[in-house]
Amino acid sequence: MQGAEVKALFSVTGMTCSACAASVEKAVKHLPGIKDAVVDALNHRAQVVFSPAFVNEETIRETIEDAGFEARLISEETINDRSTQVCRIRIQGLSCISCSMTLEYYLSSVHGVTKALVSLSNEKIEVHFDPRISTVDQILEAVRDVGFEGTLITYGGATRSVQLQLEGVLENENSTKIIENSLRSLPGVREVKFEPDRKKMSVTYEPDLKGPRDFIKTIESNGLKAAIFSEKRGSETHREDEIKQYYRSFIWSLVFTIPVFLSSMVFMYIPSINRGMEIKVVNMVTVGAILRWILCTPVQFIIGRRFYTGAHKALRRGSANMDVLIALGTNAAYFYSVYSVLRAAFSPRFESTDFFETSAMLVSFILLGKYLEVLAKGKTCEAIEKLMDLSPERATLLTLDMEGNVSNEEEIDSRLIQKNDAVKVVPGTKSHVNESMVTGESRPVGKRKGDLVIGGTMNTNGVLHVKATRVGSESALSQIVRLVESAQMAKAPVQKFADRISKFFVPLVVFLSISTWFAWFCAGKLKGYPKSWIPPPMDGFELALQFGISVMVIACPCALGLATPTAVMVSTGVGASQGVLIKGGHALETTHKVNCIVFDKTGTLTIGRPVVVTTKLLKDNMSHQEFTSLVAAAEVNSEHPLGKAVVEYAKKCMENDDEAGPTWPEARDFESITGHGVKAVIRNREVLVGNKSLMLDHNVVIRTCAEEIMTEIEGLAQTGILVSIDREIYGILGVSDPLKPGAREAVSILRSMKIKCIIVTGDNKGTAKAIAKEVGIDSFVAEAKPEHKAQKVKELQANGNIVAMVGDGINDSPALVAADIGVAIGAGTDIAIEAADIVLMKSNLEDVITAIDLSRKTFFRIRLNYIWALGYNVIGIPLAAGAIFPATRFRLPPWVAGGAMAASSVSVVCSSLLLKNYKRPKVLDSLQVRGKIIG
Repeated sequence: MQGAEVKALFSVTGMTCSACAASVEKAVKHLPGIKDAVVDALNHRAQVVFSPAFVNEETIRETIEDAGFEARLISEETINDRSTQVCRIRIQGLSCISCSMTLEYYLSSVHGVTKALVSLSNEKIEVHFDPRISTVDQILEAVRDVGFEGTLITYGGATRSVQLQLEGVLENENSTKIIENSLRSLPGVREVKFEPDRKKMSVTYEPDLKGPRDFIKTIESNGLKAAIFSEKRGSETHREDEIKQYYRSFIWSLVFTIPVFLSSMVFMYIPSINRGMEIKVVNMVTVGAILRWILCTPVQFIIGRRFYTGAHKALRRGSANMDVLIALGTNAAYFYSVYSVLRAAFSPRFESTDFFETSAMLVSFILLGKYLEVLAKGKTCEAIEKLMDLSPERATLLTLDMEGNVSNEEEIDSRLIQKNDAVKVVPGTKSHVNESMVTGESRPVGKRKGDLVIGGTMNTNGVLHVKATRVGSESALSQIVRLVESAQMAKAPVQKFADRISKFFVPLVVFLSISTWFAWFCAGKLKGYPKSWIPPPMDGFELALQFGISVMVIACPCALGLATPTAVMVSTGVGASQGVLIKGGHALETTHKVNCIVFDKTGTLTIGRPVVVTTKLLKDNMSHQEFTSLVAAAEVNSEHPLGKAVVEYAKKCMENDDEAGPTWPEARDFESITGHGVKAVIRNREVLVGNKSLMLDHNVVIRTCAEEIMTEIEGLAQTGILVSIDREIYGILGVSDPLKPGAREAVSILRSMKIKCIIVTGDNKGTAKAIAKEVGIDSFVAEAKPEHKAQKVKELQANGNIVAMVGDGINDSPALVAADIGVAIGAGTDIAIEAADIVLMKSNLEDVITAIDLSRKTFFRIRLNYIWALGYNVIGIPLAAGAIFPATRFRLPPWVAGGAMAASSVSVVCSSLLLKNYKRPKVLDSLQVRGKIIG
């Protein structure tokens, strides 16, 4: 058909940037019959809408390939069926923000990678990718191509991955092949990899079929011992190794640098030593110069080798980082000194002036700064480590016979628990369970057969036999840890400021450094300043060179790069420890701007467990028992909290009248009408249970007496439920859902923080008004369906408000997504975690205040970090360039400038670490006490 249009999707390999996408788009649009073409470089996709009368898919594919890329036609089903997986990789060699941005850019361009988040502060990267297109090996290879070493930490998806540490002597390569083949033969094992240098084996498997215990038994049957490689221990080992490495490098650097410093700065003032240092060896070359050259060389090229390596990797990929500045600065000082010594050796009149102490002391001070920086950065991860420590180290595994009786008990490493294992939990180990770690409920919760328990919580009394339904990365604790880790990696929008600056920072500093040297050199040649300004025994060139080197090494983009992520990392960790899970920098940044909060009523402002407190019968020809029986029969199939409250009330009434227990008549044609109520046919009578809207929609007349009762009930902050039988009102139920302890005080505190509060509820107007009055909120919206709640949020946003929606994360999920910040009360459902930006684990309203207060204090700290980092460079660079030298004769020697550069990064990290001392507002402590007394 001439007018028909067809949409085709192509996978395009080779696109690395927006310019590539633009060239593909341009080439395709030149074809006849092309209606539209959209090319996405990030996801390597091209969507083309065309008329098949003029062009076909094959011609479009060939056109894309003619533009220099590979193309493959893919179906809509392939796109929709794509499952994204996530892997986390530890990166070695990240030294500054420029490195992290380069790595992030290159990994994002890998075919199949949808998102890559690099964390400079904890040297990890989180990669989201399509397993149909990319593999973990390809991602690790891409990391190596950029110039870094990567180690896989976790890998999620339908399968699980476990790392095993082998113990014992490997006889030969054949023995490892036997072990690998034995593991691959196990059902559910997808992949086995062996790292012989680290004696570590990685196994990817399906947890429903096999688990780590099976793998260890298989390895041990082949004559070796194995244990699970601890991720926490691996992380600690990596950090400890890095700290030790910097410490050793700094100490060795000091061993060589101190004599160089004494030779050039101290010995000249001790005549007896100075005479020996000034002895001429060859022409004008002195013993001191030779000694400084010998001592400085290992510092420059052996101890300082890391800076050459980092600079080479950066320059190879066309970028520049701090290592480039350090290498340029130290090399300028070193090689000029070498030139000066060699010239003095061949000239009987030239007296050499060397800067070997500048090179050696620069390396030493920078290594000291790096050592202090990794020490400080390690402390930013303590929140994650505390969460991981909640998991018990040992567990008692039960072996059950065919009848379900315990036949054997065995103590094992808790990480060896597999799906469907039976585990014994004795009192005092990680009946009644203290779940305050997750739920915030301080009182132990009674557990019966079939109840769910959470790993990492404490059994306070009695012995529990627990079936493991979620293990490893599927457990609640692991999901919380993963959520916090992802939050710490996610960038805050304010970090884009630092990212933009870092792109131009190093080239700009190099330009300023060369300009500084050239300006002072020209001023000296043109006699722009008196010779008395030149410190002996320098000349004008050497003075200019020192100013240039000082500018190069004092500038520090690292402080800018660390300003935001370290603060976000510490604050999200602190929030998690207080039961407030903030999902990343974006949520953290937006929360401090919130000026309007929309509250759901049921389960948010109220306890969420409604109870029937009033029953009014309007017909004399029906007994109370028959009435409650009919209502319960209609509501028994309803999942709504009000329906459940009615059923519970009916059960109590029936139990009082009938010792045999409650029985309901059969309900036919049951229908749940969202936002209104339920409808059913019971004993051949049509029963309607719900609000006024339900009655009016079914032409049920609400008489004056019923209206008066409803008004009275709603005035008491109760929800009125009308009951109609055969289109006549037979009775009214009053349901009350009491306010949470401290709800009124929490709203009062929010209003004192200049935050507007609104209630949006599906309940009736009278109840909503009464609750709003009781809690101290002036504005409310009643009888709102889920879509109406989202619409109200959008209206508030249109009026210029930054809106936070607080709800239970199920019925409120559309509004949670629509709001600038979605806050889920309680973390019991996946919907809450998925839809919300902030999850309040304790289900307490005061934690909304904690989240906002923590966000405000975090961004105050981030602003301070930026002020310091920018102010340091704005003041430090002119100072190093000699801006005040003409007036004060004060200059900043290069080694002092290098020390200042190292100190700037340390100071920013330490500034962020002050957030660890965060205490929530004191007014909340008294609020919590009142809440406990009331409860």
